[in-house]
Amino acid sequence: MAAPRRLVEVDTIYMEPGVEAYERGREVLARYPDAWRIPVDSHWKIPELHGNAGNVDDWVRIKRTTLVLGVKKAMTIRPNGRSADFIAPSTSNGCAMACAYCYVPRRKGYANPITVFVNIDQIGRAIARHAGKLGPKTMPDQIDPVAWVYDIGENGDLSVDALISENVRDLVGVFRDLPNAKGSFATKYVNRDLLDYDPAGRTRIRFSLMPETVARVVDVRTSPMEDRIAAVDDFVRAGYEVHLNFSPVIVYEGWEADYRRLFEAVDARLSPAARDQIKAEVIFLTHNRDLHEVNMRWHPKAEDLLWRPDLQQAKLSESGQWNLRYKSRDKQLYLARFQEILGEMMPYCGVRYAF
Repeated sequence: MAAPRRLVEVDTIYMEPGVEAYERGREVLARYPDAWRIPVDSHWKIPELHGNAGNVDDWVRIKRTTLVLGVKKAMTIRPNGRSADFIAPSTSNGCAMACAYCYVPRRKGYANPITVFVNIDQIGRAIARHAGKLGPKTMPDQIDPVAWVYDIGENGDLSVDALISENVRDLVGVFRDLPNAKGSFATKYVNRDLLDYDPAGRTRIRFSLMPETVARVVDVRTSPMEDRIAAVDDFVRAGYEVHLNFSPVIVYEGWEADYRRLFEAVDARLSPAARDQIKAEVIFLTHNRDLHEVNMRWHPKAEDLLWRPDLQQAKLSESGQWNLRYKSRDKQLYLARFQEILGEMMPYCGVRYAF
């Protein structure tokens, strides 16, 4: 399958040692036979990409044309307790899209094109072993009433990754065969090839939504909001559990009215089957001074929405970075108002997680 030209058009591949020893590595290389191949010692240490401030001027081209192939070393599965029970080992890192609020550039440097890990079989076995040791989930919670949920897309967008390799199909297959677990990932891209993956209800896809007027500014190179909303019913029919990911919620003059219109648009498109299983998570914007400075060099218009010191306060994150979040007392009011409007417009849509 050919990837959409405007989103992914790989002409340069950085590859760690050993990539060609894996079937998935050979498959991806064969998909891009004319790409320039550059050996590197580590997918984390590529001076031309990571920490190179000059890449800000070429941000989108790098995302469209550059791919990194690596071998996942650590098979760590971390507890989460928010959107999922656990964070699974990543099968990718980085993204071909360029959302202005994305946290990955803060960790990996100025350019963060997709890194695909080729040892997918080892990752799948690690997940299966972990779930097998857990046994049944005996206590229902806000994450899921009966299944252990693994976030499989923490560091990228799997709908886009599926344009490059069969890793996502393989992950869906892993969870199809696990009676006590589900995979889960958020996406801003509608890839209808996933409709043929036969998830059998064991993969939860969370379509990220925000008002279209804001998305046009901050959701760079993503699927239009109308397409994401229209996809919900199709993915439910294909056997996915489909939830909504209202993230990030950005506060600006008129945001409440815009979300009311968004909820109205969603409500008008959902079938009874989709309504019966829909739930949402709500995550308000977290920003960062370093990312603000990066954005000011390539997309300053986005910072009119994201950088609001009058509304935000600094807070030390778990990773040791000073992030900006809406002032605590005000954020509680914003969150209450958001849930009030959602409850009015879509009373059938419960909120699993709000932050």
